[in-house]
This record gives sequence, C-alpha cells and structure tokens, in this order.
Amino acid sequence: MHVYHDLVRKVINEGVHKPSRTGVDTISYFSAHYRVDLAAGFPLLTTKKMHWPSILRELLWYLSGENHIRNLRQHTKIWDAWADADGNLETAYGHYWRHFPSATRAADGQWRVREVDQIRFVIDALKRDPNSRRLVVTAWEPGNALTSKLPPCHYTFAFHVTGGKLNCHLHQRSGDIALGIPFNMAAYAALTQMIAQEVGLGLGVFAHSIVDAHIYVAKPESSMAEYDHLAGLMEQLKREPYPLPKLVIARKPFDELTYDDFEIVGYQCHDGIKFKVAV
Repeated sequence: MHVYHDLVRKVINEGVHKPSRTGVDTISYFSAHYRVDLAAGFPLLTTKKMHWPSILRELLWYLSGENHIRNLRQHTKIWDAWADADGNLETAYGHYWRHFPSATRAADGQWRVREVDQIRFVIDALKRDPNSRRLVVTAWEPGNALTSKLPPCHYTFAFHVTGGKLNCHLHQRSGDIALGIPFNMAAYAALTQMIAQEVGLGLGVFAHSIVDAHIYVAKPESSMAEYDHLAGLMEQLKREPYPLPKLVIARKPFDELTYDDFEIVGYQCHDGIKFKVAV
C-alpha cells in the first residue's frame, strides 16, 4: 500500500496549517486523490494493524439502512460520540443509501414523497445496463446537513464498468488521514467487491477524492497533545508494507450476507499505532 504512504507524504509536505472545528489544528491539503487496483489485493493497511471487525460491522450497519446505532454499538463504539443517549444518529449514511427521501410534485400540485433504495438501484441497473453512467449513490441531504452534528464526510460515490470490471469512485468532503481514510478505503473496497460478485463482474479500481485531506497536529506542551497524529504517521512511514491480503465473500445474495460470510485471508501487518479521534 505504497499509495497510502504517498498520500501521507503529500499532506505533510504540501499541506498548510489550519485550525479545525474540533479545536485541534490540522495540516490540510486540498483535493487529494489516489487509486487502488482491487485485483492486486484487498486494501487493508499492513503498516499498522487494522481492526477489520469494526470496518465490516460499520459497513454492514450502513447497508442495514438503520438511522440509529443501537445494534451497531453491541459490536463497536466507533459512532458513540455522535449519537444521542438513545442511540439515534442524524448522520446515518446507510439510512440515505437505502431510504433516500425523494419528493416529486404531482399533477394536482401536491408533493409526493417516496424513499429510494440507492444500493438496490445500482445493483439492478448494473444487471440491466453495465454501461450506464448513472450509477450514483449519495448520503448528502442538504436539510440534514444543516442540522446534523456530523454531516456525511464520504458523501457520494459512483460505479463504472470497464472491460468487465467494476470500478468505484468515492468523493469525500473531509478526510482524517490517520484514522478515517484507512477505514474508508477498506469499507468501500469491500462494498465494491460485494456488488461485483452480485452482478457477475470482476474487480477494477477504487478511486478516492478528498476535498480536505488532513492530519491532526498539536504541540507537545499543548492541552491537545494527545490528539497529535503526526508522530504516529511518521513512524508508519518507516515501515515497509507487507503483501496485501485477500477478501473472500460467501456466494450468497447481496442482502443475505452477514458478518460471518466475510473472511480476510493472509493478513500480515505491523503493530498497531494509537490515534485518538478528534470529536
């Protein structure tokens, strides 16, 4: 995964110092982009230990369409900081993936609201017309973004087929290089593989564009020193990546896949590096 190391170096070397909403400063780089060949292996970082169970649990939670974390928090606490006491979550990516509200005005002038399952639309469209250029899924709903504690960071993605292989392009408004981006990379690679398997396509490229790619930084004497990610990333850059593992998914219908239907094979990694989330 030298491509990830290249991304880290670009942000460090070419980014600018900026304050952030969290109160922790960042090194920020505008419009970062990278590509990963999914046929070359599953992009689970090897220069630090990644917690694959949390990545998969989060992805399956997205696909459930739930707008709460009451089931998710039985397995991982990664979304607890943004949910209310009852586990409700304004920013529920999967709720918009599977239940996006669509309003149309009827002939009588009245508005009709329906829900759109965007994931099912993409799967059905790929089966009908793999050459379609309309295979888009969005989690960005402007009204929600005005009020949500954390509007979607990875807000839209699109699929594209070339040479019998499925590609995915993710757009992200804000990306935490140390913590978020490795999760996003693995999750969307897994989603792409799930859909490719469902529609009978090979694995192509995962491409990722990040509007604000940033690294959290803090001076050692600062009260925010525990949120500094730079030292950990510099350590990670010294490590040589291992060969990528393989993701094996059971041959079952897309919406019947469960946690036990996924297996990471051949994952070898360096020790973990602790990064604290800036909320």
